[in-house]
Amino acid sequence: MSDSSTSDSSQEEPWIVQYVTGFGKDFFVEVAPEFIEDDFNLTGLSSCVPYYKEALDLILDLEPEVSIAQSDVALIEHAAELLYGLIHARYIITKQGMIAMAKKYENNCFGSCPRYYCEGTHMLPIGRFDSPGYETVRLYCPNCNDIYLPSSSRYLNTDGAFFGTSFAGLFMKMFPEVNKSHEFTQNQYQLKLFGFKLNEKATCGPRMQWLRSWPRTQNDMYEYKKCEFSIADVKKLKALDYQYDDLIREEKEHPTIIRSEDEGSDSDDNNNDGDDDEDEDDEDEDMDIDDNRRNNTNVKNDHNNSGGESMMSIV
Repeated sequence: MSDSSTSDSSQEEPWIVQYVTGFGKDFFVEVAPEFIEDDFNLTGLSSCVPYYKEALDLILDLEPEVSIAQSDVALIEHAAELLYGLIHARYIITKQGMIAMAKKYENNCFGSCPRYYCEGTHMLPIGRFDSPGYETVRLYCPNCNDIYLPSSSRYLNTDGAFFGTSFAGLFMKMFPEVNKSHEFTQNQYQLKLFGFKLNEKATCGPRMQWLRSWPRTQNDMYEYKKCEFSIADVKKLKALDYQYDDLIREEKEHPTIIRSEDEGSDSDDNNNDGDDDEDEDDEDEDMDIDDNRRNNTNVKNDHNNSGGESMMSIV
């Protein structure tokens, strides 16, 4: 009697319960049947899911109006999983769905952040696309604001559209204490060199923006292509050098060094010789000025001495 009762109870389990408790479905919550029965909540899904009517009847455990062929059973089951996932993405952004997901978050059903300084922060399931078929589910960390792949491969078949792009943001708004509880863990590893901390804006600093940035200007792209860590092609480098011919011509036509009119020469060699001659002339003039100053001082001293002697003789 006990075996028959357990088999009957397993057969009487709703389709939603069987789906949520299945292998790799730990991230899902049970959507209330009242939410599914409301046609307003299912607006636009009929065009996205094949066998929509049959899949909806299967989710709600309703008997089909028309008998289903055996060859279509697998297709309808797949359509029911797709339809339930899209309904689930709409349900978890409601108040009831948020509360159900908050219980799973509190029990750490979605896993912890693998980052060391996050100290085991609980993560949230998230999708980068709202349309199915683009990418599998990702996990969002409220502490480091980054997304990660699930640690287990059994979640690789779960579409990210079944959780959507808006759930994590609404969850953080509805439960702000989640973000406040992890403010003390927002640390970053600080690189050191012989005991001294490196500036975070340095190329090897903790931000490491240079690893994630992409050249924006032509000069940045030129330096990027000539990076010493890449295998450079001489022909390509020469082709890149041709791009700077205009700048070189402009520099020759409009030099930054102001040349004097007394030089009177066009070539750089003559200019250099003229500069050297002028320097020598300046030095000679300086020496003449110094000699004149010395002579003047000597004359004054002689005059003073002669004047003193004459005064002494008069006295």
